[in-house]
Order: sequence, then structure tokens, then C-alpha cells
Amino acid sequence: MRINNNLMAMNAHRQLGINAANQSKSTEKLSSGFRINRAGDDAAGLAISEKMRGQIRGLNQASRNAQDGISLIQTAEGALDTSQKILQRMRELSVQAANDTNVDADREAIQNEITELTKEVDRIANTAEFNTQKLLKGTGELDLKGLGVDFDNGKLTGGTDMTTTEATVSNPLDAHDIAATDSITATIHGQTVTVNFAVDTTQAETSKIGDVTGNNATITVNAADIDAQDLEAVIA
Repeated sequence: MRINNNLMAMNAHRQLGINAANQSKSTEKLSSGFRINRAGDDAAGLAISEKMRGQIRGLNQASRNAQDGISLIQTAEGALDTSQKILQRMRELSVQAANDTNVDADREAIQNEITELTKEVDRIANTAEFNTQKLLKGTGELDLKGLGVDFDNGKLTGGTDMTTTEATVSNPLDAHDIAATDSITATIHGQTVTVNFAVDTTQAETSKIGDVTGNNATITVNAADIDAQDLEAVIA
């Protein structure tokens, strides 16, 4: 019996198989964009990269959480801005009512507008919401945090109830007092307060919301995005 063999051909065939396997791995890396796709590529590296991928997904979700928080805060800011404009108009009307050139019919017309404006402030306070969550009812707390990102000042606590019950411009003597103090005499749940206080409160709340929207939330989003990009560069 005679066995024919060709060592050169066999070696060429073996090298061809090795090249085909290497080409397959290279194609897989090009397709996935990752250097490590299975434990056989780098067992230790795979364990590290999987941990980093988990961190990346957490950071990406943290960024989305912060973006949702920004949307909520912007909704509340818009409602507060509208309420502030209404309160400024009510203060303007109170000063107008203090003018003794007005007769009773004039003051009645002013009172009617103030009454309607008060109802509108109540409507805004009762209907301003984000994802069914009331924003201006003075209750509730939203904690905007994400995995790996500490949003220290990202809590929006409902401490100011924007709803009212009644706002009245009474007799001319009180109207003079209103003009002197640059405020509106309002009766809210049986207690006398001033619209000027409400305007200041609204401005303060708007300022705090603007700070969260413009600074903390944006910084959180940027930090999460940067961290995620850095980790993606490491495992790529």
C-alpha cells in the first residue's frame, strides 16, 4: 500500500483555515464595534467590559431621568410664570381701584375682573400637572436621581400652595391703604394676606425652579453623558 501526501499542500490548507478563522473574528469585531465579543477573545477583559457596559446603561438612564425632570420643572415654571403675570395684573387693578375718580360701578367692574383672575390662579394651581402629578398644590416631593449620579439639589419639594379662595377690593379707605402699601388686600381661607406677598413668593419659587432647570439638572445630564462616553471609549 502506498500513501501519497503533499506536505506543502497540507501546510497551505492549514494556513488557509487559520486565515479564514482570523478573518471571521475580524469581521465580527468590525460588525459589533467591540474588541471583545466572547470569553475566548479575552476572558478577563470580557468580565471588565460587561461591568462597564452595565455602568454605561445606568448612566444613560440617569441622563434620561434628569431630562424628564427638566421637562417637569419647565412645566411648573411655565405655570408659575402665568400665575405671576396674573398676580401682577391684580396688583395693578388694586392701585386703579384706589383712585377716587372711580365710582362704585367702576370699582365693581374692577372687582369682577379680580374675581375672575383669582379663579384663573386657582385653575392653574389645580390643573398644572406632569404625568398626572400635581405641581402647584403644595404637597409631594420629587427626587431626581440616577444610578451613579447624585443629583444633590435636584429635589423639587411642594411647599407652596398656589390656590386661593377669594380676593376683594373693599371700601375706598382700604383702597387708599392698598395704594400706599403697593399690595392687594385678599381674604384666603378667612385670613387676610396681600397679593404682593404672593407675587414675591411666586417669583422666589420661579427663581428656585429656574436654578434647578438651568444648573443642577443640566450639569447632571452633561456629567452622565461624559461618563458614559468615557466608558464606551474604554471598552471599544
